[in-house]
Order: sequence, then structure tokens, then C-alpha cells
Amino acid sequence: MNASILLGYTEAIRRRLHGFGCWSQPAYGFPGTPPSAIVYAVPEFLWGMSVTIGPAMPPLRLGVNVDHVATIRNVRGGQYPDPVRAAKLAIAAGADSITAHLREDRRHIRDDDIARLKAEISKPINFEMAATDEMVAIALKTGPHAACLVPERREERTTEGGLDVAGQHNMLASVVARLIDAGIRVSLFIAAEPRQIESAARVRAPVIEIHTGPWCDALGEGRRDAAEAEWRRIRDGATLARGLGLEVHAGHGLNYASAETIAALPEIVELNIGHFLVGEAIFEGLADVVKVMRAAMDRGRAKARQA
Repeated sequence: MNASILLGYTEAIRRRLHGFGCWSQPAYGFPGTPPSAIVYAVPEFLWGMSVTIGPAMPPLRLGVNVDHVATIRNVRGGQYPDPVRAAKLAIAAGADSITAHLREDRRHIRDDDIARLKAEISKPINFEMAATDEMVAIALKTGPHAACLVPERREERTTEGGLDVAGQHNMLASVVARLIDAGIRVSLFIAAEPRQIESAARVRAPVIEIHTGPWCDALGEGRRDAAEAEWRRIRDGATLARGLGLEVHAGHGLNYASAETIAALPEIVELNIGHFLVGEAIFEGLADVVKVMRAAMDRGRAKARQA
């Protein structure tokens, strides 16, 4: 292995571990290690877990977004249905983490939902947030496992488009640094565009989440050529990001079929899915639809391993 490839793997390892809240130091004084080695201190929540850097296909995690459980609650007010109860049901059915987006206008998730999720659930919280002073302060106070920075406009029905990391470099670099310094894993919700992916690496975000909405919309509307073009963009973007040492997630608009398809991309290690699951839960029950989604993702991963 030549020096440049070795350096690339070292940087990939550093990004992955630092993104999980690990810290590193030179190996001076550690018996049996060369002077150039780096020793990583791993937080307790990662003990027993493996961090895959090489070509082996890692497991695929499922993050369940409970925002739209809160949307239904807020239509009439009161406490029901409870997004925290939904989170617990999703975890029992196989979810690896819970995503919740605290918007500026509090249209679905509320501040007390975030506090209760942090206090009551047994899996990591992925706190979706705009990169504003208010949300950064809440994230630092709450201390979720992860924070996903997303664009946000009051007039939109749902998140439209990805962050413009290239155009907001200085601001986002500062927010990313503050969150990482607090031990929070940071991801950036972006389109699968090389300029944005490369900018994500430059602001030192350890994770990106690829916006799959345009691909899913094209699939649902039967626009085959557009869907194929979006799929190539996602595939190539995931490859580029992984080559830059970024961890790659994906989400927005995914259903059983599209989740099974995208699960075959080995670079992607986490899917975050919410609206479809909450909608199907009306007919089938939340626990059952999470299990069906988990099975669809596992089928997609298995096909890729056999290929």
C-alpha cells in the first residue's frame, strides 16, 4: 500500500472515530506501538461495536423519524398520539435510532418531546435541526447522540432540497465544530452533488445524509429517465463521499421498494425514514411496518453481498 492510500485510510479512520465522539492522541508511552501510531479513546457506548473502514459491507441501520406522529397530535392538541411512545414501539420492532426534527415554528415536534426522548428511549437520538443559534443552544443543552443539520423555511411543507454547504461554509464550519466539541455526531443533509459533498468534508462534518427525495418522487411519478439519472447521482455521490472519509446516510421519501434498492449501496450505512412509516402505520400498525421495512432493507443488503 503506497503512502497516499495509507494516509487516506488514516484520515477515514480519524473522521469515523471523531464523528462518534472519540478522541485521539499520539501513542508515545504506550508499550508495543510505533512512535507514529495514534491511540483512540473510545466512549463507553461504543464498546463492543466495530467501525468498518475497509471494503467489507457494514450493517445498515434504520432510523425512524417520529415527526408526523407529532403532526397528528398537534392537529387537535393534547397529548395523543405520543411520539415518545411511537419511538419506543419502533425501537422494540427493530429501529436502531430515532430521528426528530425540532422546527423553528414547532409544527410537529415540541421542545418537551426532545427532552422526553432523551430521557426515556434506549437508542440514540438523531436531532434534526436548522443551523441557528436557538437550535444549537438546544442541542448543546440536550446532548443528543447525533445532530443532522437541515435547511428550513417556514413556508415549506417538508424539508425541500439539501443544505448549501458550499455557499455557507464559514457558518456551517462553526456550527459543526461547536457540536462536535460537545461530543455530538454531526451530519449534513445534502443533495448528492460533488460540490456539496466536497464542501461537507471541508467543514469537517463526519457524516452526510443524501437527500433521496428527487429520486423517490421520480419513481413514484413514473418518470423513468429522471429516476435513473437521480439514482446514478446518489450512487456516485455515495462513492465520492466514502472516498473522502465521510460516513454516508440517506433519507427522504423512501418506501419499502426504494429502501430495498438503496440498501444495496455498500457505502450507505443508515437510512432515516418517517412519513411513509407513519402513513402505513394507520393501516398496519407501527411495529409491523417497522419490521417490514427492516426486512426490506435486509433483503437489499443481502442481495448486494451475494452480487
